[in-house]
Amino acid sequence: MKRKLVMVLCAVCTISMAGSSLVLAEEEKAEISQESEEAKEDAAGETADAVPEDGVYTAEFDTDSNMFHVNEANDGKGTLTVKDGKMTIHVSLVSKSIVNLFVGTAEDAQKEGAEILEPTTDEVTYSDGYKEEVFGFDIPVPALDEEFDCALLGKKGKWYDHKVSVSDPVPAEETAEKEEASAGTTVEELKLEDGNYTAEVTLEGGSGKATVESPVKLEIRDGKAIAELIWSSPNYDYMIVDGEKYEMTNTEGNSTFEIPVAAFDTALAVKADTVAMSEPHEIDYTLQFDSASIEKAK
Repeated sequence: MKRKLVMVLCAVCTISMAGSSLVLAEEEKAEISQESEEAKEDAAGETADAVPEDGVYTAEFDTDSNMFHVNEANDGKGTLTVKDGKMTIHVSLVSKSIVNLFVGTAEDAQKEGAEILEPTTDEVTYSDGYKEEVFGFDIPVPALDEEFDCALLGKKGKWYDHKVSVSDPVPAEETAEKEEASAGTTVEELKLEDGNYTAEVTLEGGSGKATVESPVKLEIRDGKAIAELIWSSPNYDYMIVDGEKYEMTNTEGNSTFEIPVAAFDTALAVKADTVAMSEPHEIDYTLQFDSASIEKAK
């Protein structure tokens, strides 16, 4: 009898322990499920936060190829547009050699129904003033700061796989303000009347051996500035400023030119052709005219 009682008590304890284990297991499942849902919500929140507010931005566009990238005139940047939480970046490429893009792999680009991106024709302006037409594309951006697949189609009809990423969006207004600040100071802003002045100028570029005389003679004519630039060498036969070619104004002595000054207090890109080498060679320089040094000519 005692043995039966002990066996019954053991059975009851076993059932009780099993029931407790089941309850604990269910509670653990509930906790895990809740944590999983919270993690999903946090991830969704982070994804939402990663998308900027609707608007227009300037953003970095990086690729894994030196053949497929943003045109140098745009300094590696594109225009990112956010509308209804969806992002698209417009980038101008280096030429018209890439005829189509596809967000995805080259294999998927060739499947029926693939959404192929068609090019736009963009005009870019280089630092020396030269303008060129190239292809551009409006590329959907799934996320910022993350690589994604972007296949391209070349003129030979073959698709190629590439990885691209978009990062560092800056509101277009801020970019425009920075560009305006770097544009320098104009004659109008300085309120310079027509007449003759002098101004200090600094030269950078080339081998560093060439110099120009400073201060330069500066003439304000019809509201525009013209500088007489005298080089330290007689071997420059022409200059290119803002895409225009300027010939020497002298026949003896060091090379002298009269060139326009588009703005003060900013680096102006110019080219100067030298005949000192075995063959004529255009060299890139920058000139910066200091508005604080402007004085009436004596």
